[in-house]
Amino acid sequence: MNLKFVLGSTMLVASLFAAAPRAQAESVMLGQTEVRAIRAPERGLSMAQVEKRFGAPEAKLAPAGGDTPRHPTINRWKYNGFTVYFERNIVIHSVRDGA
Repeated sequence: MNLKFVLGSTMLVASLFAAAPRAQAESVMLGQTEVRAIRAPERGLSMAQVEKRFGAPEAKLAPAGGDTPRHPTINRWKYNGFTVYFERNIVIHSVRDGA
């Protein structure tokens, strides 16, 4: 095979995957266990945005860090099914309970 054909074919396949609509699963089967996707805050939201969209948290855990500029304050909010981690007041991660 010549190099132009291989590169052209690779580019065609890559463009087809890029143009395909993305699917989001509501649940996934792992063996006999069904794992349900949960709706959780995405990275970059502010505390005010999270509280507006998801309501008040069940618990606001004690902040950690904040002792130096290199160690910013990390806040954690517990919701039913997940915990949201904030750096200062911006979401950096949402973790499903038991993950």
